[in-house]
Amino acid sequence: MYKPIFSINNEILKNISLIEASRAIIDSAPLVPAYERQFQQEAIVRTVHYGTRIEGNDLTYQEVQKIVDGENVVAQERDVQEVINYRNVIKYLEELWALHDADFTSSEKGFVPNTKEGEKVFTYTEQMLKKIHLITTNKVLSIDQAGNYRKQQVVLKNSQTGDVVHKPPPSIEVSYLCLDFFKWLNSPSAQSIHPVIQSAITQYVLVAIHPFVEGNGRVSRAFALLVLLTRGYDIKRLFSIEEYFDKNAEAYYEELQKTHETSLQIGKRDLTDWVAHYSKALSVELERIKNKVQQLSSDIRLKQKLGGKQIPLSERQIKLVEYMQQFGGIRMPDAKELLPMVSDDTIWRDLKDLIKRGVGKKHGSTKGAYYTLST
Repeated sequence: MYKPIFSINNEILKNISLIEASRAIIDSAPLVPAYERQFQQEAIVRTVHYGTRIEGNDLTYQEVQKIVDGENVVAQERDVQEVINYRNVIKYLEELWALHDADFTSSEKGFVPNTKEGEKVFTYTEQMLKKIHLITTNKVLSIDQAGNYRKQQVVLKNSQTGDVVHKPPPSIEVSYLCLDFFKWLNSPSAQSIHPVIQSAITQYVLVAIHPFVEGNGRVSRAFALLVLLTRGYDIKRLFSIEEYFDKNAEAYYEELQKTHETSLQIGKRDLTDWVAHYSKALSVELERIKNKVQQLSSDIRLKQKLGGKQIPLSERQIKLVEYMQQFGGIRMPDAKELLPMVSDDTIWRDLKDLIKRGVGKKHGSTKGAYYTLST
């Protein structure tokens, strides 16, 4: 059975400490963005955009956002299809994650009931991997290639020099290597390590095996995300690790290549540096989200007043709260200038809702009223 080789160094410990700190703040902050849909949707758009752009998709963020929202975009057919496909991959991951929290026994969907110390444990399958690839390459690859392991040798080349930078295992070994890896992924040994490390290993090994003729990068990152979700690291689904990888693409590919070169055999490669890179990417992304919710919930007295409850805020209310934090309070003329496209009645309802939920306080009456945070 596959057994990953890695060491826990100071960099990895630091990154995981930052991840845990951010996670704790996001989970306990009294004021958070209204992540019910709109902020989750933003994370989805970022994941789809950066996850396809790093693979060469030319669509802009705005174009991807329109496609995710169901609007038509005039662009290369393949680029549009890749975005549609990756959005559908995220939907599939969400379905698997939701079913994990439900009482299921459906082997048809690839699940096998599994328990660990009385708790339900998610079972990862090759069928899930193939389904993710099938969705990723829908209408992009031929029917015989989409969702099926490759039957040919492939090589990865430097797009500028044409030099071969990585030669994955022969196609005849793919099925065996995947089976061996999934045995480890579902083993008590894999469940005993930190979820971030398990996710990092998952992404690397799937990239290294390169099970499919195309789409391996997106598939491996998606499956690594599935590991995070099912190990309790959904973090409200507000994050997109794909954005960090794309914005630091050169370092991303260099780190993968360095890991490839530690040994000719996948099972003997040292994954330490890759785990450090992956954990840093996640720590940076969660730090960004943490700073946002911290900014909204900076006053400890407010947290105490709300009794530890989390209050989701709409985008408009976030702007109102941030203004009150910066200037101590807000009047209707200030609010109208801050939200110029919003009616007076809507602003008033937003402020009234903040007061009702214990976030804000009204001083005075009628047109001269002054609103502050309830601290």
